[in-house]
Amino acid sequence: MSITPESVKKLLNSEDLGDRLRGVNHLRELDADVAFEAIQTPIFDSNPRVRYAAVSQVSTLGRQNPTKALEILRDRLLHDEEADVKAAAADALGALQMTDTLDDLRTLYHNSSDWIVQMSIIAALGEMGDARAFDLLAEALRSPEPLIQTSAVGSLGELGDERAIDLLAEQAHNEDWQVRYRLVQALGNFHEERVRQILETLAEDEIEQVAAEAQTRLATL
Repeated sequence: MSITPESVKKLLNSEDLGDRLRGVNHLRELDADVAFEAIQTPIFDSNPRVRYAAVSQVSTLGRQNPTKALEILRDRLLHDEEADVKAAAADALGALQMTDTLDDLRTLYHNSSDWIVQMSIIAALGEMGDARAFDLLAEALRSPEPLIQTSAVGSLGELGDERAIDLLAEQAHNEDWQVRYRLVQALGNFHEERVRQILETLAEDEIEQVAAEAQTRLATL
């Protein structure tokens, strides 16, 4: 059966959840401009799984109409009832580098108690590469949730702001080896002498993956 705009629209408007999910997936087979118009239906579906699948696709389809994509993603970020959908909206905003939403992301980070939402926000800020996010990323380094810490380390590396080096250095002795591993990767975005010293410490890490990655990074400095 061929996939056409009409067949996808029929699936998206079906009362059957499975049909609607298939419809969202089939949008990938349509021209991007057609898919973007069609995806605006499932983004507001009654089922959170459908909304999540649709919002996730806006990270690529949103380039067809950035103004409308911004409107949609901001709405789902701030008003959707499901944490996973909010997180998907944050991911898409980061992928599209929609820095106009930085204040919204900062507010939601502080108001949300869901670590998945917070982690997605921190990751999105790294993708945006906006220096105005520095203070929030620094704050996230102190989160009690290791996955948020890990995300903050990566985002500070992506930001490339030299102010982050001292903050990142403190993570060289973080008890979570995955944070240390991400730290090594983040430090690869800096070329100051202080970075070499941190990497030399991590090159002797008790975890083989961390030590090996640090040695590789040192070889490129």
